[in-house]
Amino acid sequence: MRSSTSGSNGTALSYAKRLAGICAIFIVVFEISAVYLLKHLSLTYKRISEQYDEAVTMHPCGPGEPPCVLMVGNSLLMYGVKLDQLRVMTSAKMNIYPIFLEATGYYDWFYGLKRLFREGVRPQVVVVGIGVNYFLENGVRQDYAPMLFFDARDTLALASDLHLDRTATSNLLLAHSSTFWDTRSAVRTQILRHMVPHLEDLFLMLSQTPAIPEGHEFEEIAIPRLRRLNGLCEAHGAKLILVVPPTLASDGTVSQMAFAAHSAGVDVSVPVDPGVLSARFYQRDGIHLNPEGAALFTSALAKDLPDKIMAHNTMASR
Repeated sequence: MRSSTSGSNGTALSYAKRLAGICAIFIVVFEISAVYLLKHLSLTYKRISEQYDEAVTMHPCGPGEPPCVLMVGNSLLMYGVKLDQLRVMTSAKMNIYPIFLEATGYYDWFYGLKRLFREGVRPQVVVVGIGVNYFLENGVRQDYAPMLFFDARDTLALASDLHLDRTATSNLLLAHSSTFWDTRSAVRTQILRHMVPHLEDLFLMLSQTPAIPEGHEFEEIAIPRLRRLNGLCEAHGAKLILVVPPTLASDGTVSQMAFAAHSAGVDVSVPVDPGVLSARFYQRDGIHLNPEGAALFTSALAKDLPDKIMAHNTMASR
């Protein structure tokens, strides 16, 4: 005769299995819904996917053809570079393949470039433009980047670089493997934008850009990262050019970054001196260029970048 204890244990196990089954169903539903919403409603995902897919089709340019340039960066380039204008002005000198994702920094693009190289992307030149503060930040973007830019092994290596604890590492791995987990904050933000009037103004008030280290700490962080990024590009036959976009009152940090790049043996482009751009060339945040400022920056970049690429090709051919 079965005891009441064994009967209650069997009932509890049955309920546990049912609960686990219900949870599994919810997880599948959430994941399928997230994939659908991402592919059909997310403009950011659409833009990044198209740019990424186009970059993957890149092949080494033949003799006499303009060099292929992979240009990556965050919102400073996305708002600061008028791509159509830049392509028209440089079409005879280079073929540009851009990938821009907001709020990305050094680690996003170091591991993003590693994955692109593994997928066979072979540009002659890699242009990185992410701003000084995000280049020196110890972190990554928590949505889109883990899913689109990292492999599983990259995620673990990144967690090691950032000295993440087990919880943060698990979150990063989940963001890489699960569309729902990766985009949950983006979905939440979209919902809030529909519910809260003028939410962008509130975000503007609360948002803070990463702090910039001072003194020797600046160089101690910047130079090793620049050397590591340069080594990655050189290992795949590409020249690295660091573009430093202007922000309001950033002339001092731009000079520091240019010095660090020269110390690391990395070619640096500062198309526009931040000291000559007044507030009227920026958006309200004082960080991103407005259309007038972007036109100036794009014209300056169209003059400076081909000269640096041509000088590199001339030295390489000797």
